[in-house]
Amino acid sequence: MKFLFRSSLVVALGLLLALARAQTEPTPAAPTALTGTLAKVRDAGAITLGYRESSIPFSYLSPRNEPIGYSVELCKLLVGAIEEAVHKSLDIRWAPVTSESRIDAVEKGQVDLECGSTTSNLERQKRVSFSPTIFVSGTKLLVKKGAPIRDFKDLGGRKVAVTRGTTNEQTLQALSQKFKLNMNLLVQRDHAESFARVVNGDADAFATDDVLLYGLIAQNKGKVQGEYQVVGDFLSYDPYGIMYRKNDPQLAKVVNETFQFLAQDGEIERQYKRWFLRKLPLSGVSIDLPMSPQLETILQTMAIKAE
Repeated sequence: MKFLFRSSLVVALGLLLALARAQTEPTPAAPTALTGTLAKVRDAGAITLGYRESSIPFSYLSPRNEPIGYSVELCKLLVGAIEEAVHKSLDIRWAPVTSESRIDAVEKGQVDLECGSTTSNLERQKRVSFSPTIFVSGTKLLVKKGAPIRDFKDLGGRKVAVTRGTTNEQTLQALSQKFKLNMNLLVQRDHAESFARVVNGDADAFATDDVLLYGLIAQNKGKVQGEYQVVGDFLSYDPYGIMYRKNDPQLAKVVNETFQFLAQDGEIERQYKRWFLRKLPLSGVSIDLPMSPQLETILQTMAIKAE
């Protein structure tokens, strides 16, 4: 039976992975029974991807209300590899998640892959698994130009918007307590709402990952052109990954092998250029954010492992 894959890259990926298996298995072996997520999606004929509505440029809605972005494209490539593993074409079902709901959604099986801007850390790894790192970011502050805020120590007694369920919320709470800043944290449902609190004058700053701040400024350039800036040193280190369920060795193998191939092939770098260095859909503005040395090193390491 001929399966329809979403791109020529996915076809190449499947062929190379099959070739690699053939080279390492000189004698035919009985097919391995599928378990976990692979068995689930094969039986359902569909896979559910969690997406974010305003995590620009990782995962957000297009003018047609379709999920798009850097993480979304990488997830689609993973779906192609999963189709190869289960020998079946899969429908994609989209499920919106928030910073607060995303980990529960993965853990409870409501989504099979979470395609957003989620930091992989030890606390979260107790509940879910993560793909290899796809981006490296850190917490910074968005403020109006001319505001007397240059670093977190300038936030004493001020209103600071944060998004519920993020590492940024935890970071600001810890800093406020440690340095006795008495910040008034305005906890919002998503990044768009947090950004709006600053735009509307309800908050003095919005604290989140720097790349998301640049993305929101670019996406809203027509409304807030030149009025906002990102300030301060990094307040945290945040490596992003694609989330999937814990204790699922078959899916973990597909995820890791796929990312190793994509790094070696250069597809991750191509997707990075598309979403961070070219004009974004809808706004027509580029974030213009070159790849960090940290991510370059991570991708080089992935590629070496794939050889």
